[in-house]
Amino acid sequence: MTMLESSNLSRRGFLAGLGGMSFAVAIGSDGASLFADAHAQGAARAINAWVRIAPDGVVTIYSAGAEMGQGSKTSLPMILAEEMDADWSKVVIEMAPADRDVYGYTFNNERGMSIVGSRAVMLYFNDLRMAGAQVRKVLIQNAAQQWGADAKTLRTEPGFVINPANGQKLSYGDIAAKGSIPDPLPKVEASELKPRSQWRMIGRGVARRDTPAKVNGSAIYAMDVKLPGMVYATAIHAPVHTGKPVEWNDAEIRKLPGVLDTVRLSNGVAIVAASFLEARAASEKLNVKWDAGAAGSFDSDAALENYVKVHNDPKANVFSIEKKGDINAAFTAAAKKFKADYRADYGYHAQMEPLNAVVRIADDGGSAEVWEGTQAPDFTRDEVAKALGLPPQAVTVHQCYMGGGFGRRTLGDYAAECAVIAKQVKRPVKLIWTREEDMAFGMFRPAAFQCLEAAQDATGKVTGWKHCVVGDGGVLLHTGIRIPYYDLPNLDIERRGVSHGIRLKHWRAVGHVFNVFAIESLVDEMAVEAKMDPIQFRIERMAAIPKLRRCFEQVAKMCDWNAPRPAGRALGVSLSERSNSLGAGVVEISLDRETGKIKVHKVWISVDGGVIVTPGPAKANVESGIIYGLSGLLHERITIKDGVVQQSNFHDYPLMRMSDLPEVMEVSFIESDQRPTGLGEIGNPFLGAAIANAFYRLTGKRIRHLPFTPERVLETLKA
Repeated sequence: MTMLESSNLSRRGFLAGLGGMSFAVAIGSDGASLFADAHAQGAARAINAWVRIAPDGVVTIYSAGAEMGQGSKTSLPMILAEEMDADWSKVVIEMAPADRDVYGYTFNNERGMSIVGSRAVMLYFNDLRMAGAQVRKVLIQNAAQQWGADAKTLRTEPGFVINPANGQKLSYGDIAAKGSIPDPLPKVEASELKPRSQWRMIGRGVARRDTPAKVNGSAIYAMDVKLPGMVYATAIHAPVHTGKPVEWNDAEIRKLPGVLDTVRLSNGVAIVAASFLEARAASEKLNVKWDAGAAGSFDSDAALENYVKVHNDPKANVFSIEKKGDINAAFTAAAKKFKADYRADYGYHAQMEPLNAVVRIADDGGSAEVWEGTQAPDFTRDEVAKALGLPPQAVTVHQCYMGGGFGRRTLGDYAAECAVIAKQVKRPVKLIWTREEDMAFGMFRPAAFQCLEAAQDATGKVTGWKHCVVGDGGVLLHTGIRIPYYDLPNLDIERRGVSHGIRLKHWRAVGHVFNVFAIESLVDEMAVEAKMDPIQFRIERMAAIPKLRRCFEQVAKMCDWNAPRPAGRALGVSLSERSNSLGAGVVEISLDRETGKIKVHKVWISVDGGVIVTPGPAKANVESGIIYGLSGLLHERITIKDGVVQQSNFHDYPLMRMSDLPEVMEVSFIESDQRPTGLGEIGNPFLGAAIANAFYRLTGKRIRHLPFTPERVLETLKA
């Protein structure tokens, strides 16, 4: 365990006391700029990400990217270091404070620090390059002044300013020790950024900074944090998501070994004890009377079938997502029409590390500290502040590593629970949700019903497209439902909502998982009916845009698309799309007709993700998405009866085993000069349709319900 203790010395004061040059990177909606420490101290708002160059040449860079294994803590500082020409061996990385106003990116006109949707590199790339270039410009100007040279004639190499005319060199550390930062800082034009030919790290990558600590065990997760006087808590939540505690056997629980207190939560009860084992043991004896609330009779299977009625109800509430052209005319004039329904069950995040947080409140109650592995430190700060009745600036979030996020670790809800508990017991608290609690009181990918229709003209081109998704979850239902990658003239895409009170959340690639599955399954049906190669059908009849066409052509080469396959195996293809990246993927599968088990032997995917900043981690992210996606598609299913989740742990919520992994996973990136787009989830959306399309080629039957469990496969074969 790691013993931590706070200090009265602020980070800013510490940096100022060391000497050297300190910069603040102000990232706004109009881009990034830098301002000097002296100027920043007089600014009305707090300072943003620090770049500090010490006299010994060490460069400290703050990273605003939460690190959950995807590599953001390395890639984001590397982008800045590339442009300032820092010596990477002398770069030290620290996590940025939780303050969206000064550390956040702007997305959809809102400021945020959430690392979700594969957007870390995509949203910070341009700003960090401009910031790094401005640091470099200041360093060059200082060297020019010291040498009496023209700044335009000087250049840099890692850690040094160089005068090509006479070979003079001046280290960044020497400049930091004696130089000055002009106010205002010099402007940087886009033309002054390094050309791609001069990149030393971007496109090549560097060794990840988090890997050694994770290998040798020194990496700090919130689970590792131990504070003086800390006690432990676990939470027992209502078995029905809309439930609340009425009363419980409080007196009995308080007599159990180690128990210090019980705390009423808005939807549960927390037990506080001297150790987690004692808190856990007491929780097993807790007897709570619950008010189940509105979801007490909810049945997930029945609700999914009710979605069909909602789709067919002319009075149902409709949210229009996209309308284009004249959809009625397209279907009236259609030479052929196609229609198909698809379903998807709830999915659980299944992150490896249980949800946990540590909170310490100051003796005077005027401030608090939080240790948490979170995708959104700004949300955690807000939620803890709200729970304690404090202003957000009174809460300090110590960002820790996290053992998996996948969208679940963005709300700060369990950190806020921990704060409520710490406030009552007046001691530092570590709250740990058990796996059973996380699954029972989970936040799931929504279940969905979808109806799709397509119209073809006399030439076979798809001229009309209708897509309706029905379920609970608002925007969670319709990510990935738009189809900008096919140039279709007439569209009508809508969502119909039904509210149940079940807790829902972004789940890796969110609605793309079931929407792309439905879209690309129907496209494949049309290709089969037209007796066309499915890739050519997408290019010609669906009017795939050039970016997507290149992905299909590349993946066809990767898998040798037209080559014969071993007996009992078949290929399936689908596009993939997420966070402005496009891809095309192919799977090779076999089927055990006795057990109903689908085996995915090989996976190939070609991706256009713009500039690939760190190729190794980028490839690993796509591979991770493939594995996560396969597990969800072939094994994972949450069901709810009488408002209660039926699964409790991994014995009845099975994940894919190592023995089920594909023997081949090949990832290839399209060469691009465009800004980076998201890669952390692009490996997931194509898999459902690719597997279903390969399944059809093996069996002549269409499987239309996610996940493709063995029981469901056997039912399809018998139908």
